[in-house]
Amino acid sequence: MFGPLMPVSKNRRKNKTKNTKKPAIKVLQKKKLAADVSQDIPDRKFMEKMMAQITNAAFAPDPFAGDGLLEAPDHQDPLRQAQDMMYDAWEADTKRERIALARQALKISDLCADAYLLLAEEEAKDIIQARKYYEQAVDAGRQALGDALFEDAEGDFWLVLETRPFMRAKAALAQTLWDLGERQEAAEHVKHMLQLNPGDNQGMRTILKSWLFTLNDFAGVEELLVEYEEDSLAEWCYSKAFLMFRQSGAKSSGAIRVLKHAVETNHFVPDLLLGTKRMPKSLPPHYSIGSKEEAIIYVDQNRENWSATKGALQWLAENR
Repeated sequence: MFGPLMPVSKNRRKNKTKNTKKPAIKVLQKKKLAADVSQDIPDRKFMEKMMAQITNAAFAPDPFAGDGLLEAPDHQDPLRQAQDMMYDAWEADTKRERIALARQALKISDLCADAYLLLAEEEAKDIIQARKYYEQAVDAGRQALGDALFEDAEGDFWLVLETRPFMRAKAALAQTLWDLGERQEAAEHVKHMLQLNPGDNQGMRTILKSWLFTLNDFAGVEELLVEYEEDSLAEWCYSKAFLMFRQSGAKSSGAIRVLKHAVETNHFVPDLLLGTKRMPKSLPPHYSIGSKEEAIIYVDQNRENWSATKGALQWLAENR
């Protein structure tokens, strides 16, 4: 799912005291993107492959440069070779080719998290087997990164290119655990992801918010809303209204006021939640603020909570 770039948390954690010896990592420069995404976005893994190739070229040894200040990466590193193979695997035409390349990548390095991730998505026969692959992916990613990086890069974790296979695996494992009913553990995985990367490039905070509502963890929802209080998306506006309804009841003037503001932010949401407009069979690949596509994505993630809460839909219909 692609949408506007997720705003960075206002309450960013201050940098901790760093180790004097830094791990050899590549950090990508932050870039501002337009909030309104109105055209197709290239596949993120393809973009990541391009960034890896550009970075490798930038650090490539120059026989005429002599000793430089920057240490060139080890292009013979097995994990680097395995990861490059996974970029090829994602672009392979057939499922058989993709699985074969993933297996080959694991022979080169058993710490290639993306290889386990692909096997979970392409080869697993059921959700139980997929879970095992996802767990292997998370473990491999953690070992590949090393403990020091988790401390040194906390706060800007996604900007370190090598962390992304681990973060992809962690997101997939969290969703699988949720689907299996291990919901508290699933939520803890996402909380850890947001601790590592509060900028939330993967959009995990919206998923966590919905899960916390399901778990009746209203304090957790409120903390999340405060952490990202500058977020003006319909997702956040309707969630604030829903939280106030759950906490204060249908007659709360404050809840009604917040709901009306949410409707002003995106007027497509009520009809989709109430069922007066049909949801599409598939989710849109991206959206812009205030659009029907944004409403579809919000309703897809949150209608179960609205429907399960007594009086919530009636309150919405009466006060929209």
